[in-house]
Amino acid sequence: MSMRGQDNRLVDQFGRHIEYLRLSVTDRCDLRCAYCMPVDFDDYEDPADWLSFDEIRRVVSVLARRGLMRVRITGGEPLLRNRIALLAATLKQIEGIQDLSLSTNGTQLGKHAAALRRAGIDRINVSLDTLRAERFKEITHRDALRHVLFGLDTASAVGYKAIKINMVWMPGTNESEIGDMIGYCRDRGYILRLIENMPIGDSGRKAGASSLQPLIAWIQKRYGLIDGVIPGGGPARYLVSPDRTFSIGFITPLSQHFCATCNRIRMTVDGTLHLCLGQEDSLELRPLLRGSASDGDIEAAIMTAIRRKPARHEFLEAPKKLVRFMSMIGG
Repeated sequence: MSMRGQDNRLVDQFGRHIEYLRLSVTDRCDLRCAYCMPVDFDDYEDPADWLSFDEIRRVVSVLARRGLMRVRITGGEPLLRNRIALLAATLKQIEGIQDLSLSTNGTQLGKHAAALRRAGIDRINVSLDTLRAERFKEITHRDALRHVLFGLDTASAVGYKAIKINMVWMPGTNESEIGDMIGYCRDRGYILRLIENMPIGDSGRKAGASSLQPLIAWIQKRYGLIDGVIPGGGPARYLVSPDRTFSIGFITPLSQHFCATCNRIRMTVDGTLHLCLGQEDSLELRPLLRGSASDGDIEAAIMTAIRRKPARHEFLEAPKKLVRFMSMIGG
């Protein structure tokens, strides 16, 4: 049996196959979204502790031999990492990696979209919670909406077809913009995804959270949508128009969690492998990478950690359990 055979895959104690890595390449961001990072936050990792591109490639190669197929490059804001297109090209060449995507806030996308396309990034997700400049500034504490919209236009122009817009649902803040956002995405062929805010860290908890379920029912009826499937390895559930010209997804970690089918792990910029976004258990890979550990040693440590992956998060049961910020672990 090959190394990618059934008996050698990344499988946790609940039988879930881990095939998707969310890879944070920096904890820095040029925005300060209210639900993600305090406006005065500056407690960043020392760049000397960041994994190098060679170290990242080594970890992903080890994981790919065990069945990893999807990698999403995240941050912070990943486009702030120097030579990010070079890293993308390196990861794309790893045997077994079938899907390489990137999540960005879009402020730097206009500068990098063409290079990312050439490097092999298959899909792009852009965080965008409002189309109103003043509200954008209130949410992010930066006057940068025009740069995000320019980045989206540039990504479309260089050939990206399945651009997804991630909109965090914040009742009392952006609920009045659902119709406008649907129209904007439908007109441009973007896939809109509404996300329940996750109470991670003080910023996430202060921003509050609300169920999307009533809104989902209203949108389905208002726009005559039906259940659909959109390619991708994430947890979103989708509704589509009968003619398939418009799609909208919903990510509901609180009101309808998807833990039973979770296929993801996360690695931070300093090489910490997080087994669950809503739990603290992790594996520090940097000491192994910078010590005398062989690939076999690293693989064994990862396999042992995967078997500790918890059954589910505890956002509702233990909302104050996590003290880190969302930007520190990757979106």
